[in-house]
Amino acid sequence: MVNKDRLLDEFIRLVKIDSPTMHEREIADYLKGKLTASGLEVYEDAAGEATGNEMGSPSGNLIATLKGKVPEAPTIMLCAHMDTVEPGRGVNPIIKDGVIYSDGTTVLGSDDKSGISTILEVIEVLREQDISHGDIEVVFTVAEEGGLIGAKNLDHKRLKSDFAYVLDCDGPAGTIITRAPAQYLIKSSIIGKAAHAGISPEEGINAIYIASKAISQMKLGRIDIETTANIGVISGGKATNIIPDLVNIEGETRSHDTEKLERETDRIIEILETTAREFGAKIQVEKDFMYPRLKLDETNTAVLIAMEAAVAVGRNPVLVSTGGGSDANILNGYGIQTVNLGTGMSKVHTTEEFITIDNLVLNVRYILEIIKKAAGKKAKR
Repeated sequence: MVNKDRLLDEFIRLVKIDSPTMHEREIADYLKGKLTASGLEVYEDAAGEATGNEMGSPSGNLIATLKGKVPEAPTIMLCAHMDTVEPGRGVNPIIKDGVIYSDGTTVLGSDDKSGISTILEVIEVLREQDISHGDIEVVFTVAEEGGLIGAKNLDHKRLKSDFAYVLDCDGPAGTIITRAPAQYLIKSSIIGKAAHAGISPEEGINAIYIASKAISQMKLGRIDIETTANIGVISGGKATNIIPDLVNIEGETRSHDTEKLERETDRIIEILETTAREFGAKIQVEKDFMYPRLKLDETNTAVLIAMEAAVAVGRNPVLVSTGGGSDANILNGYGIQTVNLGTGMSKVHTTEEFITIDNLVLNVRYILEIIKKAAGKKAKR
C-alpha cells in the first residue's frame, strides 16, 4: 500500500530544495542521508569533477544498492536525475484540486523529482511490506539537463544491473520510451577579415555574410521521420562600422538511424567548409558525439516487464519513439538495456509545469509491479 501522504510530503520537500544544474550538492547530501537511513549502501562517484563549474556546488552521481532476497532474480536499476532547469530556485509548490503547480515564477521540478520521490517511496514500501525482490541499484545523476553530463561520467563499472528503468519523461505510467535518437553537436568558427565598413569594405571578408550563405544552403528542421537538424546559436560582430571577422555557429543533428546521422552531420560540415573557402575565409569545425541511440524491441526483457506491470496497474502500455535524449541513451551505451518511463509530469521546462497527486501514487504502484515481475525472472548470468 502506497503511503500517499508520505509520498506527497517527500515530493514537496524535494522540489523545495534548489538543485539547478551544477548545483546539486544540497539535494545529493539529502538523498544520501535518506538512502542510508533506509538501509542502502551509498557511493558517490567523481562525476562532479567533470562539470567544470568551479562557481557551482558540484556533486557526483549517487549509486546505491538495496540487497534483495531473491538471488536468482535479475538486478534492476531505478534511475532519476537530481538537477532541474532554470528558473528553478525558490520553488513554492501549490496544490489545487489534486494537482501540484509552482506559483508561476519557477518551474515545479517534477522533472525529475517525480522520479526521485517515486523511488524513495518504493524503497519504503518494499521494506514495510517485506516484498520479495532481487537486488536493486538506485542511481541519481547530476547535470542531466546540462547534456547528460552526469550519466556520461558515471562510474558505470560499479554497476551490476541486468537492465534499468529511467523515470524521466512525460506521459503517465505505462508510457515506455523504447526509441530515442543519437545526437551530434556541431560547433564552427568562421574566420574572415576585419575592415572599415564605410571606408574600405572591399578589404574585408564578412564572416556573418558567409555564415548566412552557408546556412541558407542547409536543410534544417525535419529531414525525415527519423532525422532532424538545427542551427540554434549564431554570434559574431563588434560594431556596425566593422566588417565582422569572426562568427561562431552551434547546431545539432539527431537521428534514430546512425548512417543518416553521420550523413546529415557531414553534409552540414561540408557546406560550412565549402562556403568559407569560396569567400576566402578560414574555418574551424568540431563535431561532438553527444549520446548513442536507444533502440529496444517488444521482446526485450526490460520492455516486456514494463508492459506486464502496466497492465497489472490498469494501464494500457504505450511504446513511444521520442526525438529527445535522456540518461537512458547513455546507460544503453554502457550495455545496460534501459527504457525511459513516463511519470505524468506535464509542461516541463516551463513555469506552467504540473503533476497530479494521482500520477505520483500511480508511479509508485507501477514501479512496485515492475520489481515484482522482475523478481519472478531468472537472471542471465
